[in-house]
Amino acid sequence: MSDTLTTAAPLTPDELCAYLAGQGLAFERIDHDAVFTVAESHGLRGSLPGLHTKNLFLKDKKGRLFLVSARENARIDLKRLHETIGASGRLSFCSAETLMEKLGVTPGSVTAFAVVNDRAGAVTMVLDRNLATGEPVNFHPLINTATLRIGYEDMLAFLRGAGHDPLIVALPIPDDGQSG
Repeated sequence: MSDTLTTAAPLTPDELCAYLAGQGLAFERIDHDAVFTVAESHGLRGSLPGLHTKNLFLKDKKGRLFLVSARENARIDLKRLHETIGASGRLSFCSAETLMEKLGVTPGSVTAFAVVNDRAGAVTMVLDRNLATGEPVNFHPLINTATLRIGYEDMLAFLRGAGHDPLIVALPIPDDGQSG
């Protein structure tokens, strides 16, 4: 692991981009107004081609932590997701304090890229198989005022290089185009 990933402080978005470039991973950064929800991000669609994501930071009854990155329209049933990902009992959202402590990001900026800040390996990365379409995927780069578009295979390489080989699962996507 590079020195960039062994420092104690969470990476900044610029440090993340430098790390990605240093790993030879291709990406495009698009800066924009802050967005906190998938619904708010719909206004960016014209300037951001590719698959859009939603990211949830969750814990199970035993305190195990999970970062779930899915297609934006995936139906994620927190009452049943534990069965799919091998968690102990129903899942709930982590607090803002835990989010900052473990992933170094604030609510509204949750992203698969945040595993770069989980140097202790406390978080299980869960990636939606429905992101593997061949289209680029879009994730925030640790802040919600920018988006990085990256190829799915490059995203996998990033996750594995950051010590978080993802659990890849198929999360249901509704036929009606509605978000879940």
